[in-house]
Amino acid sequence: MPEALAPLTHAATLAGRSLRISRRNTDAVITSLMLPIMLMLIFVYFFGGAIDTGAQYDSYVMYVVPGVLVLCVGFGSAGTAVSVSEDMKGGIIDRFRSLDIGGAPFLAGHVAASTVRNLVSTGLVLGVALLIGFRPAATAAGWLVAIAVLFAYVVALSWLSAAIGLLAKSPEAAGGFTFLMSFLPYPSSAFVPVDSMPTWLHGFADHQPITPAIESLRGLLLNQPVGNTAWIALVWAAGMLAVAVGVSGVLFRVRTR
Repeated sequence: MPEALAPLTHAATLAGRSLRISRRNTDAVITSLMLPIMLMLIFVYFFGGAIDTGAQYDSYVMYVVPGVLVLCVGFGSAGTAVSVSEDMKGGIIDRFRSLDIGGAPFLAGHVAASTVRNLVSTGLVLGVALLIGFRPAATAAGWLVAIAVLFAYVVALSWLSAAIGLLAKSPEAAGGFTFLMSFLPYPSSAFVPVDSMPTWLHGFADHQPITPAIESLRGLLLNQPVGNTAWIALVWAAGMLAVAVGVSGVLFRVRTR
């Protein structure tokens, strides 16, 4: 095997390891799959009739599904922090280093596994959304851009979660830190229009990284004008990814020296 391909091979092997561990952790898998679906059903059937989202949406389910997709990404990516923290605490890193496996393949394996898990959970959420009345009208180009935005956020949030896992002193603390990623969709346009929120909250809701992702997905999937929101979402994802990769590299060296 060429030496240049060794990190990729190591990352793929470690991704397979992470997926096998996830498969054995049935409770966590079911929770990550079912929680976004339950939240979508609660908002659609419990609160949807009381929420005014504007005349351009035939029903509340048409408005809320893009936000739930991003929420699903946040839930799924947050688990990466716990799995990274467990590996750091369990001492398996010393074994990896004795096999000449560096920090980048180790973290990339966790991120790749998180990406696979997120693709499965997102597909499941979208399937349930179609069953309860979501009818996307996206063009082929719209679907491609929407998938690109979702994929970019999966990777960026998974790397950010990996960095949190390196920073946390225990898996329990890592789970607590990732609460922020799961919380961010709520003060955004995911479930209600930003204009319906208190005025003092508008600035944060409009300019946090989750809102442009949701707005671009909503416009793309419903074939509505998106302006520059897709580009803003991709810039946010690229910025978060760059910061997370750099910080996680430093933290890995500090934790393993």
